[in-house]
Amino acid sequence: MTPPDNFNPPIGVPETLATDLRRIVAPNPSPMTYRGTNTYLLGSGALAVIDPGPADNTHLEAILGAVTEGQHISHIIVTHTHLDHSPLARPLAQRTGAPVLAFGGAHAGRSKVMQDLADAGTVGGGEGVDHAFTADETVSDGDVIKGDGWALDVIHTPGHIGNHISLGWGNACFTADHVMGWASSLVSPPDGDLTDFMASCARLQTRDWSVFYPGHGAQIDTPAQRLDWLVTHRRAREQAILDHLSRGPATAAILAAAIYTETPPALRGAAIRNVLAHLIDLTGRDMVTSPGPLHADAVFKT
Repeated sequence: MTPPDNFNPPIGVPETLATDLRRIVAPNPSPMTYRGTNTYLLGSGALAVIDPGPADNTHLEAILGAVTEGQHISHIIVTHTHLDHSPLARPLAQRTGAPVLAFGGAHAGRSKVMQDLADAGTVGGGEGVDHAFTADETVSDGDVIKGDGWALDVIHTPGHIGNHISLGWGNACFTADHVMGWASSLVSPPDGDLTDFMASCARLQTRDWSVFYPGHGAQIDTPAQRLDWLVTHRRAREQAILDHLSRGPATAAILAAAIYTETPPALRGAAIRNVLAHLIDLTGRDMVTSPGPLHADAVFKT
């Protein structure tokens, strides 16, 4: 269900998506970020900036330049602490005086399983994490962030990373990197947790959304369909892993090479991390085992 490659927005230019909502795409395209990070400006007077983006002065000036006469930035909201979403928050706060809101720092929201793996230091990970990030105000699941004419429901959606939040705006939702239309989300332990990811999908499925505004790529106008695809996709990956392991033990790297046969070379590392996330989840469900402590190169069997 990955859409055709037809999302080509002007970089650094605010585009109106809905009443009181604009998007500015940051100049950080890559195989992992697509055209760049989506920064959203919400409101008509006092504005919320959702995901200010990477440490890039050009993007900082683009955000400030989108603030028109009679407007000011009142809130800076970070959905999660990856280097393509959060580093510009502090420079933007220094220029505007607005507080930075987030679920917490780089390790906030981790499950006990992932914290234990992080403490053991055996599964790698840590790709692209903004360890220097700090928030002025932390938010929790169920909080409502209120501004001038707008309100956002905080929905803790760990999986891509433990501190990931989605933001409900009426029947619309800012899903950041949890649900995107151009690709599935990377889940790389111990920052990413597939068990949590699937639970977060199930949670989002309990509400009747009209549109998703993701962290990368175009808006998603069929959110229920996209969520169904994402869950089905993950379950298919799980079944493929189990099918391969039924023929003999294997590592995450061997399984990724066998399953992700059409993945470009630039994304093969991410494929291995996704497979490892599945294997850790399957281990927790007693569906696969590996000798000794879990580690990145462990051999798994059914």
